[in-house]
Amino acid sequence: MMNGMNMNKMMKQMKKMQQQLADEQENLNQKEFIGQAPDEMVTAIFDGGRTLKDLQIKSEAIDPDDPEMLSDLIIAAVNDGLAKVEKETEQTMGKYTKGIPGL
Repeated sequence: MMNGMNMNKMMKQMKKMQQQLADEQENLNQKEFIGQAPDEMVTAIFDGGRTLKDLQIKSEAIDPDDPEMLSDLIIAAVNDGLAKVEKETEQTMGKYTKGIPGL
């Protein structure tokens, strides 16, 4: 059974870890992640919170006779950017959530 001293110490450690987690998330949110389609025809820029901040499309990617190609390029760039955010999030935040069910 835990006594008051051990419980206090554990609560302090939990608060410290909570603050570290918040700081890491804030740092991650400040980063920029660039997703690109093949040949850099479309570029999607995200922040660490997975918010799309910018979408750049080269004029060569716009073919009025083939709108599906542009759609595919946008999807490729967005998915590439989100995968980069996910990878960085796992590397950064994973140390806090490993072994915790549901996270």
